[in-house]
Amino acid sequence: MRAERLKAERLKAGRFLRRFARHRLAVASALLLLVLAVAAAAAPWVEHWLGVEATGISLLDRFGPPSALHPLGTDELGRDVLVRLLYGGRVSLFVGVAAALASAVIGTGIGLLAGYFGGRLDDLLMRVTDGLIALPLLPLLIVLGAIDLTRLGIPPEVAGSEDASLLRIVVLVALFGWTTVARLVRGATLSARRRDYVRAAVAMGAGSRRIMLTHILPNVAAPAVVATTLTVGNVILLESVLSFLGLGIQPPLPSWGNMLTNAQELVGTAPLLAVWPGLLIFLTVIAVNLLGDGLQDALDPRVVGKR
Repeated sequence: MRAERLKAERLKAGRFLRRFARHRLAVASALLLLVLAVAAAAAPWVEHWLGVEATGISLLDRFGPPSALHPLGTDELGRDVLVRLLYGGRVSLFVGVAAALASAVIGTGIGLLAGYFGGRLDDLLMRVTDGLIALPLLPLLIVLGAIDLTRLGIPPEVAGSEDASLLRIVVLVALFGWTTVARLVRGATLSARRRDYVRAAVAMGAGSRRIMLTHILPNVAAPAVVATTLTVGNVILLESVLSFLGLGIQPPLPSWGNMLTNAQELVGTAPLLAVWPGLLIFLTVIAVNLLGDGLQDALDPRVVGKR
């Protein structure tokens, strides 16, 4: 029985990979995101190989041109642009993935509960969801991002740390960005709970928790995966906007957003300082969206059949 199940899972995975491979833009996007992730992870090694420091200031090397020591030149403080871009990618990609995953977990849980139990619980959870959807997300994040954490009882050394600025964005996006996943999972759960295999599990005495986690969740995961993938790009944009406004990742920790902030007054004299982080944000968001389209097509064989 177990061998048959493993064989079925392998066949299912093979079909998914074949469908995904047909979407060439999605494959190229996945490869691009992989390259960006590997490059960001290798930032310390690149820093050591070049013999520079991401936070090292050298006023004598301000606005330096590309060279063997500084492949993309230096910024207004003499810091290596390439190394800072790699470290900024670590921050931006981490925030995007972590916030998207946290939102997916919250949204999936709420959608499962609302769709499976229905009734008053469904009404309550969906009204909360509607209320959050009605809120303007960006102005809300700007207001919450400007709150002084020390007034909430957090020690100043913790509130001013680099980790605090990272966690603040992840928590804020997770608390207000789960609504799309919740809606999708609820709709899929409403459909799945009427299926014969769920009714058979209920007739055999399976508990609600087992039914939701074992029988319903694997069959409603596809829309959640696609929505989560698309959320990554939105979160990276939000982080960039907040950092651009000075409310996101705080220097000296680099991110693509605050690198744009630092370059906004230098566009006339050193435009490449704004071009590089802006280009990486653009490519990442486009690649994530195309990857989401490819996953949607691969997880829905009817869409592939229409191509």
